[in-house]
Amino acid sequence: MKAKKILVADDESHILNVVSLKLKNAGYLVSTARDGQEALELAQLEHPDLLITDYHMPQLSGIELCQRLKSDPATANIPAIMLTARGYELEPGDTEKSGILCMISKPFSPRQLLSTVMEMLEKHAA
Repeated sequence: MKAKKILVADDESHILNVVSLKLKNAGYLVSTARDGQEALELAQLEHPDLLITDYHMPQLSGIELCQRLKSDPATANIPAIMLTARGYELEPGDTEKSGILCMISKPFSPRQLLSTVMEMLEKHAA
């Protein structure tokens, strides 16, 4: 089976390192971006199977990134997991318009994130 590609976008280096290491150890191909604009360009170039993005980032927020991807037919089907500060909620309309499948509050367990990634990829493939 071909390894799934995951793009991780977060402006916090330690989050990028922990998440990418956990995903690589689980057999995924991982690309990383440190801001929303870099993530947008990588997603358009690489067409990952899943995007994991922080909400608060320079250049483009996670929601703006997801909305731009959703509005482009070439990237519209990339599902996303949004990482947010604890207690932060998105409006239901925002998630529908942006391809965000679920939200995970920081701090999070890398094991929980991996489990969510596996579940989201499985659902999206079905």
